[in-house]
Order: sequence, then structure tokens, then C-alpha cells
Amino acid sequence: MEQINKKEEPKKSFLKKIKEHDVEILATFVRLGVVVWSGFIITLNYVELPMIKKGQSGGDITFVASVFTGALATFGLNTSNSKNANNKPPNCPMQQNKKEEC
Repeated sequence: MEQINKKEEPKKSFLKKIKEHDVEILATFVRLGVVVWSGFIITLNYVELPMIKKGQSGGDITFVASVFTGALATFGLNTSNSKNANNKPPNCPMQQNKKEEC
């Protein structure tokens, strides 16, 4: 009988096996999953489906909306609709005698 001496590598943990690039891809998919989940919950609040009955209170979606906004912000998207006091875009030059907007 021939005995083969193999060096057994110590078992590495899952986090040590994956590379840094793989972690970034995984993090992106997790954030995307949170956006899809929270968007689905918000949509269910406004759409009435025959299979799903709404509760008596209608539900408060403040938490889900904040999670949705925060997850979108990680992708660089902004959901707010803020305007200047003059209702003009921020880079619009001041026009004193004209009523036209930029």
C-alpha cells in the first residue's frame, strides 16, 4: 500500500475565501435586493390586489419608505423634490427684468 502524504490545508472561513471584488458584487446585490423589497412593500400599500386583503389600519409605511430612500441613496439616487425659493434650478443666473425661467 502506497501512502500519499498530502498536506491538508486548514479550512478557511467563507469571508477569507472570497476576494474583495466579490464582496463588492455581493454588497451591490444585497442593496439591490433591499431596494426591490422596499419598493414592493410601498407598491402593495397603494395597489389593491384581489388575493391580498389590506389591513384595517392601512399600514404606516414610514419605515419602509426611509429604508427605500436610504438604499437608493447608496446608488447615488435622490428621491427628494427640493426647489429654490425662486423655483429656479441652482445654476440659473438671476434675471431681473424677465419673467422667463431658465
